[in-house]
Amino acid sequence: MSEYRTESDSMGQMQVPAEAMYGASTARAVENFPVSTLRFPREFIKALGHIKQAAASVNLGLGRLPKNRAELIRKATAEMIEGKWDDQFVLDIFQTGSGTSTNMNANEVLAHRCAQLSSKVSVHPNDDINMGQSSNDVIPTAIHLAATDLLLADLIPALKQLHVELVKKAKANDTVIKIGRTHLMDATPITLGQEISGWARQVELGIQRLESCLPRITELAQGGTAVGTGLNTHAEFGARIAMQLSRDYGIKFNEASNHFEAQAAQDAAVELSGQLKTVAVSLVKVANDVRLLNAGPRCGLGEITVPSVQPGSSIMPGKVNPVIAESLAQVCAQVIGNDAAISFAGASGLLDLNVMLPVIAHNLLESERLLASASRMFAEKCIEGLTANTERCAEQIEWSMSMVTSLAPVIGYDRASKIAKQAVAEGKTVRQLCEEQDVMPLADLKRLLDPATMLHPNR
Repeated sequence: MSEYRTESDSMGQMQVPAEAMYGASTARAVENFPVSTLRFPREFIKALGHIKQAAASVNLGLGRLPKNRAELIRKATAEMIEGKWDDQFVLDIFQTGSGTSTNMNANEVLAHRCAQLSSKVSVHPNDDINMGQSSNDVIPTAIHLAATDLLLADLIPALKQLHVELVKKAKANDTVIKIGRTHLMDATPITLGQEISGWARQVELGIQRLESCLPRITELAQGGTAVGTGLNTHAEFGARIAMQLSRDYGIKFNEASNHFEAQAAQDAAVELSGQLKTVAVSLVKVANDVRLLNAGPRCGLGEITVPSVQPGSSIMPGKVNPVIAESLAQVCAQVIGNDAAISFAGASGLLDLNVMLPVIAHNLLESERLLASASRMFAEKCIEGLTANTERCAEQIEWSMSMVTSLAPVIGYDRASKIAKQAVAEGKTVRQLCEEQDVMPLADLKRLLDPATMLHPNR
């Protein structure tokens, strides 16, 4: 048996691997773009399958596609949606900026599968499977479908899981009083619960920011064809596609209100990426706080302990590191970098088409997947098992010179400042020095230096 077969496209003949489901256009692109090992992810291929399936149904309903061809396409696309032919999507992310090669990859795989399903009905990759479509509206639509699906099915649920764990931990530690820190220097007391509640609110606001993008990311470019005019498709095609995809995904999608914007720009993807970056920035803050508070266990802050999940050193026996928080921080670095790539790509809308669609698709979906996985990991393997070191927290409070802050309204800022500096110089606590100097009656001193009275505004 020959290892190759000969197929043709509009540019001539091509040698295609004998067992490949794709055809000449895809084989040509394989040769043209040997750049990386990066390929379109499962969510994107699934979205392409849904688009092709919806198009077949809509074109059948509009009387443009015969029933026998539509039924074959729907059978083939059902398999594609399930992931049966993912190994046939062989093209590099760094390809034609419109993603035309990957659109044709899908068309050819589906046409080949239709031929396998029936030798009596001929299904053409362009005339039938791509009917009423252009790569210029298919690929932007697939980006929005896949990004919305990942957002609602994976990322937001993962962030909600993390939020729930943070809220639980904040409530559980609401009475654990510790020293606050500003500029990494001692400040006035705070509870560990109050500190963690700030982390929880960051995650909660991140969820709200992501949800705020939904009205734009659920607009679909499908129906604009080549440049947004809808040439070679039915006037109702875009609206019907949106309705069908809404049923398929269980998510409300709408036809783009302006097809020229939907294809010439990718602002909705840039907006979503920006909010993903904001979530990443929030999570870095949380991860770094956990690492700082956990530092030690004996020679650092040591106010909390995170679960031990693996040995921390190949040379220092017994060392355990906050590796889950470190992993999360690295994910966030990648997401922030992805946003820079997406921002540059989003600025590459040249006249009537953005020509960096594959890079936007890859980076946007990667950011969503990474944040979802890392958030779930952080919730389960770090926050859930986080414990307070209450004795250490109490020691730090008593030793801090910032305890003098509560005395300032009574004895004045200048005298309080002098006491704080003297306490540091002499290695004494503020309480010890005030007692030695008989600054005020002991009952008043005890009341003012009670850290529990410093946790809220004066009443």
